[in-house]
Amino acid sequence: MQPAGYLHRGKIDKNSSSLHFVMRHLTMGRDDIMYAIARIDLAKVASFGWQVRMQRRGVKYGKFFSDRSYGSREGSLRAAQQWRDALVAELASQTRVCTPSPRNRSGVVGVSKVSVIGANGNHYFFWQATWSPEPGRRRCVKFSIQRYGDDEAFQLAVQARERGVQ
Repeated sequence: MQPAGYLHRGKIDKNSSSLHFVMRHLTMGRDDIMYAIARIDLAKVASFGWQVRMQRRGVKYGKFFSDRSYGSREGSLRAAQQWRDALVAELASQTRVCTPSPRNRSGVVGVSKVSVIGANGNHYFFWQATWSPEPGRRRCVKFSIQRYGDDEAFQLAVQARERGVQ
């Protein structure tokens, strides 16, 4: 059973239980026209409209578009989509700068020295390059210090990192 005022495919179901407000989150994937937009219907305080909310690099962005201010439900939705699209374009144009962490001992972002304990109990040391070819994916390549030597393994890791982020 849905709460009172539950928004279902654009229709209000008034035969539901006695809950007076509901927020129906309508976002799916990033390509969805409703990305980062939620419908807010708070009957108890007469607040109806669309809310845009998103977060980038720890900064939260949000704005409410009331039906009353924009003349209709469709008008407030159009305004919310336009504001969201402008924000996404602005944030996409900002370049991401990777700076070395104070914990970084290699001096190169994405390159680190790692040790692995083999099944036989021996320690193996590698220079490892990591990068993200696309959002949500991570790649890493290891170069054995035993095979290449410390300097050459480091240089190979740096080169792999540079190729990976291009």
